[in-house]
Amino acid sequence: MDSSWKGIPAVLVVLAGLAASGSSYQIIEGPKNATVLEGSEARFNCTVSQGWRLIMWSLNGTVVLSITPTEPIITNDRFTSASYEEGGNSISEMIIHDVQLGDAGIIKCSLQNSDRDASAFLSVQVMGELLIPRGNLVVTEDEPCNVTCCALGWIPLPDISWNIGVLVSQSSHYSGPEPNNLQSAVSVLTLTPQGNGTLTCVANMKGLLAHKSVTVNLTVVQPSMGSIDKPGTSLPTWAIVLLAVSLSLLLILIIILIIIFCCCYVSGKEKKESSYQSQIRNSASMKTNKETSEINLKSGSENSAYSPDEPRTAKLASLSPESSESSALEQHRNRQPHQGHDHQRPGPVGRPQVSFIMTSPRTVRNVTLV
Repeated sequence: MDSSWKGIPAVLVVLAGLAASGSSYQIIEGPKNATVLEGSEARFNCTVSQGWRLIMWSLNGTVVLSITPTEPIITNDRFTSASYEEGGNSISEMIIHDVQLGDAGIIKCSLQNSDRDASAFLSVQVMGELLIPRGNLVVTEDEPCNVTCCALGWIPLPDISWNIGVLVSQSSHYSGPEPNNLQSAVSVLTLTPQGNGTLTCVANMKGLLAHKSVTVNLTVVQPSMGSIDKPGTSLPTWAIVLLAVSLSLLLILIIILIIIFCCCYVSGKEKKESSYQSQIRNSASMKTNKETSEINLKSGSENSAYSPDEPRTAKLASLSPESSESSALEQHRNRQPHQGHDHQRPGPVGRPQVSFIMTSPRTVRNVTLV
C-alpha cells in the first residue's frame, strides 16, 4: 500500500513534465502584412519559443514549406527558409522568390500539435509599361500643346506626375484611368513652351518606394513656316500624312477648277459667236428694211391703213350739179352792177377769168414711211 502511494507522485511528475513540454513552445510573434512587386521577393518571419518540433508555412490554405530543427522540407523551389536565434527564441523566415500576382493572399505560420497560428496578408502589385506615344516632340514657340503619357497594365493604377525641364509660360496636367481599360491610366500635360528641353513622365506605385519614368526631348521652333526646314527638326508622322492628304485634295480641286473653266470658256465662246451672227442678221434685216422704205417712198406707196370714203364721195357728187348751178347764178349777179364801169375802163383783152368752185371736201391721202 505504501509502495503504491509512493508511485503516485512519480506519475504526477511525469504528467506535469509532459504538460510542461507540450506547452513550453508557442508562437511569440507572427508574420506581418507585406506588399511587394510582381517578380520580386517576399519575406515573412515567425518567432517561436524554444522546444518546437515542426513549423509549417501555408499560402491560401496550402502548406508550401515545412521546417524541422535540423533542416527544412522544401516542396517548391520558389519557397525557401532561413533560421535565426534571438534572445533564446527561434525565428523562422519564409522567402517567396519571383512573386506572382496569384501569390497574393493569406500567409499562415503554425506549429505541429498546436491550435495556435499566426497569419498575415500578401499584396502583389504589378508595374506595367509607361510610355509617351509621340516620342520626341517638335512644337511651336508660345503656342499651347498637349503631351500624353500612358501607363498600361498597372495594378493598382499609379500616381502620375511630370518633371518639366523646359521654360514654359504656363502648364497643367490631368490624370485618370482609361475608360476602356481599368488597368491603364493616362495623363495629359498641357503647356506653352518657350525653349528647348526635356519632359519626364513619372509613375509612382502606391504603398511602395517604386516608380518608373520616361523622358522625351522637346524642340521648340519659331512660328514661321521656314523654320521647319532647319537641321535637327522633323515633322511627326501624323503631320506628314495630313500634309500629303491635303496636297492630294488640293491637286484634285485644281483639276476640277480647270475643267470647269474650260467648259465655261467654250460655252461663252459659242454664245459670243451666236450673238455675233445674230447681230449680223439683224443688221442685214435692218438694211433690207431701210432699202425697202426708200423704194416705197420714191414710188409713193400708199398707206395700207387708209380706207377710202367712197360712199361719202358719191353722196357729195350727187349734190354737185345743184351747187355748181347756184354758184354760177350768184357770180352772175355780182358782176352785173359793175358792167358799166367795166366798159369805161377796159382791162386787158383776153385776160382769163378764174373762178373756184368748191364742189366737195378734198380727200387727203397720207403716205407713211416705214
